[in-house]
Amino acid sequence: NLRLLGRLDVLALANSLNEIVRRHDTLRSCFPTHDGRTEQRIHSAINLDLKITDVSDLPLPDREIEAERLVREANGRSFDLEHGPVVDARLVRLATNDHMLILTFHHTVFDGWSEGVLWRELAALYAAYSAGRPSPLTDLPVQYGDYAAWQRNWLQGDVLEQQLSY
Repeated sequence: NLRLLGRLDVLALANSLNEIVRRHDTLRSCFPTHDGRTEQRIHSAINLDLKITDVSDLPLPDREIEAERLVREANGRSFDLEHGPVVDARLVRLATNDHMLILTFHHTVFDGWSEGVLWRELAALYAAYSAGRPSPLTDLPVQYGDYAAWQRNWLQGDVLEQQLSY
């Protein structure tokens, strides 16, 4: 969750989130099961819908309570791994210049290391888009699936035996 204080360009935020999803194959993935085996299927495109809930008309103490309830609800939601998406984005408007961004990812596609990448990319993209500039980020030369395939190919024969013995 991220508290956003000050003027917020909601369209720039939504576009930033969609660009992050476009950049990272894993965020466009689903995991259908066929013949007892789970496989990764990457959608060519996904439009991430930024769901907006406005609680600014509630009395001040109730806004925070409702925002926390929405965080718990988002964190407790289940994902449809067969079809996706595996990411959910919600924005809670607490006041004109006070918002809470709630991003929820299935643990299959997001870990602690990914969080730093997410926040860096979101900051760079939002700064550019809210100023009317294009994305400052270049396309990724390697996706996580490329790394996983390399690791699977590497982890065979003697290397696999050594790792299993260890």
